[in-house]
Amino acid sequence: MPYHIEPRTIIDGTLYALLIFSVATWTVIFYKIWEFTNNSYRNRRFNLAFWDAADLAQAESLPDDAAIGPQARISQQGFVWLNESRGSDGKHLKYRGSPADLLEHSLLVQMQKEQHLMESGLTLLASIGSTSPFVGLFGTVLGIMHAMHEITASGSTSLDVVAGPIGDALVATAIGIAVAVPAVLAYNFFLRLVKQQRAGLENFVASFLHIALSTDKV
Repeated sequence: MPYHIEPRTIIDGTLYALLIFSVATWTVIFYKIWEFTNNSYRNRRFNLAFWDAADLAQAESLPDDAAIGPQARISQQGFVWLNESRGSDGKHLKYRGSPADLLEHSLLVQMQKEQHLMESGLTLLASIGSTSPFVGLFGTVLGIMHAMHEITASGSTSLDVVAGPIGDALVATAIGIAVAVPAVLAYNFFLRLVKQQRAGLENFVASFLHIALSTDKV
């Protein structure tokens, strides 16, 4: 440890870093809860409006308040591709090939974008969950070293002199674990929600393809 750096400063910096990790964790948790809840609501509302439409033309012109959410954006991408492909007459390379395969690719690309949006923030949770205990342990080690220097300087090894500084140093490890646990639990929970919502998007892509291929649009 550099001698020009006060050990207490490094220990306090470790605790502040864990505080920042904790704030970031709970910020991501509350945001992702809102995001997944909103996505579920939007997808249910869009599904009702989409499948109640008489045909694809009516489904394409759903009201703006209903055409919101991941499935709505996938549907919009499908309609954009259908309309552009009809007007291209094979003049562009991106519209050459099997129309069904090209439409499926366009829908899957949009679905991957939606998945990336759902997964945003999860890497941060995983990183905080895996590193917080080590950051806390780092603070504990520095705290114990600092305590040992103070005990040596005092010249006393009685229990009341030793236990206090050592106990204070162990707080950093406890805080690190306390920060890591909710981050890990939230990461696993949201990862499960991502898989569930992705399954719903995959089902919608398959259904959209079936409807599009059964009409004259493709």
